[in-house]
Amino acid sequence: MAQRTRPTGRTVLVLLFDDVQSLDVTGPVEVFAGAEKHTPGTYRIRTATLDGAPVRTSSGLTVVPDHALADAPEPDTLVVPGGQGTRDPDPRLTDWLRGHGPRARRLVSVCTGAILLARAGLLDGRRVTTHWAYSGRLARDHPAVDVDPDPIYVRDGHVATSAGVTSGIDLALALVEEDLGRDVALTVARHLVVFLRRPGNQAQFSAQLAAQTARREPLREIQQWITEHPGADLSVGSLAARASLSPRHFARAFQAETGTTPGRYVDRVRLEHARRLLEDTGDGVEEVSRASGYGTTEAMRRAFVKALGTSPAEYRRRFRPAPAQ
Repeated sequence: MAQRTRPTGRTVLVLLFDDVQSLDVTGPVEVFAGAEKHTPGTYRIRTATLDGAPVRTSSGLTVVPDHALADAPEPDTLVVPGGQGTRDPDPRLTDWLRGHGPRARRLVSVCTGAILLARAGLLDGRRVTTHWAYSGRLARDHPAVDVDPDPIYVRDGHVATSAGVTSGIDLALALVEEDLGRDVALTVARHLVVFLRRPGNQAQFSAQLAAQTARREPLREIQQWITEHPGADLSVGSLAARASLSPRHFARAFQAETGTTPGRYVDRVRLEHARRLLEDTGDGVEEVSRASGYGTTEAMRRAFVKALGTSPAEYRRRFRPAPAQ
């Protein structure tokens, strides 16, 4: 089996600007710094602003950069964070990205950093994500970009984009795992007290947060009941009877008030429940499929492959935390 080639002294350059989101910066930086401490000589982490002057983050922190962009080293991984400063950026920032972004081996954005990359024309024809609150704007302003508002991060060739705030940590851990292996990434994750198990295609919201909360009490109770009983009979007929409505009236009202159909809501709750059991318990796949309402392991396998592109067994292998030593 071929051994992994470890990177040597690769530069991770983080772009800074006024009103940047501080956690978009410090989250990935802490991950790469942790990997460098574990395996010295692998990463050189640098920060840069347009003119080398300090910047003030949206939360009021002042950050002093290592370089002006004109003097910054050519990056192996270029990280573009988000924040309020992406709303009306300095044109010189966009120009620099347009000229230097394509030279990086990996081009990474966190949150609304994707807006800066899109303005520079670096996301055209690519599938990307960003914070859910700005995905519509990104898609509207840049129709050549394929915006997926759901995942916490997306890889498309050498470009990697992530949703808001903590998803930048998830993406950085995935990049460290790609460079240095799972053991190093897991060590960093443990040190930061985060889980090395959130796949990029995990939704930004749980099923309950992604759907609107119904206004009418019977429908709200049904939403809660579905969450607490994923293994029950959750057919439209059964749910309608529980809400004391006709199936047609129930289906119409549920979609109108939650923004999704009963079937899609149930599918998402069941998938989420099954993933949690695979991650957090030692229950067998057959037991998980029954508890999650799939009935058979094949039905659960089809649901996983369709939604996540992987089987339940492979999902568990990849995302269940290793037992403590």
